[in-house]
Amino acid sequence: MSDEAKTAKPAAPKAAPKGPPKGGAPKGKEKGGPASASDPAPKVREGTPRLQAYYVSTIRPRLAKQFGLENPHEIPQLVKIVLNVGMGEAAKTPKMLDAVAEEMAMITGQRPVITRAKKAIANFNLRAGLAVGCRVTLRGPRMYEFLDRFISLALPRTRDFRGLPTKSFDGSGNYTFGIKEQLIFPEIDYDKVEKIHGMDITLVTTSSRDDLAMALLREFGWPFRGETPPQRGDTTPTEKVA
Repeated sequence: MSDEAKTAKPAAPKAAPKGPPKGGAPKGKEKGGPASASDPAPKVREGTPRLQAYYVSTIRPRLAKQFGLENPHEIPQLVKIVLNVGMGEAAKTPKMLDAVAEEMAMITGQRPVITRAKKAIANFNLRAGLAVGCRVTLRGPRMYEFLDRFISLALPRTRDFRGLPTKSFDGSGNYTFGIKEQLIFPEIDYDKVEKIHGMDITLVTTSSRDDLAMALLREFGWPFRGETPPQRGDTTPTEKVA
């Protein structure tokens, strides 16, 4: 054998070709492809409020099927709940406003913001910037926990309660109604209440259609007047977020 043959090095193995194999990616749904309303419901994280978990696992697919919604973004979703208390006498009795704000914090688990007059009204001796009430905006888990307690505990405590009106939608998928007394909330101690007052509550959804928003509230167990709310299984409300 020649010296050249003895010293020759073995050929290096060929490198694997870069990129996907010939013929393209394997058949099937591509990663990152557009979602469909018919896709399986996503898994719910541990510690998610009961009503929020029920929305993800049951309400979303049910509404998609009921209305034939192929685009998941068309499925209505609750965005926020706004609670507002207006007090014309707040300017004269600031301590009263402090008491109302404290009650709102107990009801919602969130500190309210003070609302102020945007312009002066001479007939009411109202100056621009004067405190006229307080407001709380709930989102995320705290929103679902409040809604759960409101439907399961607060509304049944309303005197002569016969359901909430179906005509309180604004034409854009949002629902506003009023309650006459804050005493319906179990967090309020009757003996410590300085003054009985009502409040306005608005439920804001992602839908611009009232029929979709109404269907969403029905699935949550909303007690519309003249209707029997659907059962949601376990009716034990979740606790407030600390």
